[in-house]
Amino acid sequence: MSDPQNPAPPPDGGIVPPPPAYTPDPTPPHASAGAPSAAPAYSQQAYPSAPPPAYGAPASPTVPGKTLGIVAFILSFFIQLVALILGIVALVQSKKAGHKNGWAVAAIIISSVLMVLGVILFFAVVLPLLTFSSEALQACQAVGFEGTVTVAGIPIDCSNVR
Repeated sequence: MSDPQNPAPPPDGGIVPPPPAYTPDPTPPHASAGAPSAAPAYSQQAYPSAPPPAYGAPASPTVPGKTLGIVAFILSFFIQLVALILGIVALVQSKKAGHKNGWAVAAIIISSVLMVLGVILFFAVVLPLLTFSSEALQACQAVGFEGTVTVAGIPIDCSNVR
């Protein structure tokens, strides 16, 4: 008599053969030789489904530099120089892995265009405005901050300047 808690080791050295593979029966159980054929019976697949991904593993392969490209794209509207650098880094990472990175390309283009527009805006608007205000201050100092002076054809009330 064998003990269920301590079974005897198998005689072939402990190697247990694998269970036989599942093969579906091609004839349905209700079919008989003389009976008319009913709708075909479908059987289970012979192969099990794929196991789920390991815990903590990404569900799909990620493109290197894609997240950095998205961050660069968002920053390209606010901090153009940082976005340009991050976009270039993201694009290089993606190209090394053999992938395309549209986010990085968009970040590079947008940040470059906005930087050029910022420089043009500085020289076209801000710099002349600063120069004009400096000339107005000098003109008002010359008259003792009283009365009205004309700078570049624009009259300025010096009593409000100080």
